[in-house]
Amino acid sequence: MSDTENIYDVVIIGGGPGGLSAAQYASRAKLRTVVLDKSAAAGALAYTSHIENYPGLISPISGKELLDIFRDQAVRFGAEYVEAQVVGVNLAGELKEVFTMAGNYKTKAVIIATGSMGRKASIKGEAEFLGRGVSYCAVCDAAFYKGKAVCVIGNSEEAVKEAGYLTRFAETVYLISPTKKLKVEDHPALETPNLKVLSETTVAAIEGTDAVERLRLIDAAKNESELLLSGVFVYLHGSKPVVDYLYGSVELTEEECIPANRMMETSVPGVFAAGDVICTEVRQVVLAAADGCLAALSAEKYINHRTKSRAQWG
Repeated sequence: MSDTENIYDVVIIGGGPGGLSAAQYASRAKLRTVVLDKSAAAGALAYTSHIENYPGLISPISGKELLDIFRDQAVRFGAEYVEAQVVGVNLAGELKEVFTMAGNYKTKAVIIATGSMGRKASIKGEAEFLGRGVSYCAVCDAAFYKGKAVCVIGNSEEAVKEAGYLTRFAETVYLISPTKKLKVEDHPALETPNLKVLSETTVAAIEGTDAVERLRLIDAAKNESELLLSGVFVYLHGSKPVVDYLYGSVELTEEECIPANRMMETSVPGVFAAGDVICTEVRQVVLAAADGCLAALSAEKYINHRTKSRAQWG
């Protein structure tokens, strides 16, 4: 639901272990809660193939399977889950807003749990052409490339999904993977006629004049070639906090981490943070989940003007 007249108690940005744990505790506390997740297939935990040290696991499972359990629990307690790209926020004032491509969400409290797989522009020309042919959001910008050639750079399931989305608009979509194999090889998008996969290929440079016009590519044999196109969608991942959509509305450190106290409170009243976005020294699923729990309890305390957080017992 994205009706701007609906007011949520808690909007959680991010569907990793921190965000989904927060959703469990918030919804169980009878708070109207929605999780806005860019993609169920994205994030550090979703990319992890083998988890065996999370408490309660009898045998190893994949990160995606564990994330599915977290999500199912949150929904069972009453949380809403929406796949939507958050593109901005307004955190000033008592009532806050979170903006997505699918609509805007008004809320009393916000929990930021977008993790730390962000990156600085690393491809030559990437920063120069940002907004002029380079994008990080296919859903946001696909319509600008109707009938044109574009590419997606990345090998994750998220990259494959976004490439599939772009095929509805662009004449040709190139999926440029730096590895021989994609992280997912049986996705329906890969059967789309106007999607072409270029494996073991890296982008040396993004070039153009006023806007993107071509790529310089290097293949596995170190041969260089040129690819003419109009749009470049980058889905590579790093280790920086994902905070670009905040546009300075929350205090950040020099490393672009969100400072939070022991109860996950940020510099803005009613705004909390959980998981890798706060840049804890040790990054483990169990710690992100604990952060999410604390953030939700703090949000409940804030919304109901309590002096102490209310514990949740079975």
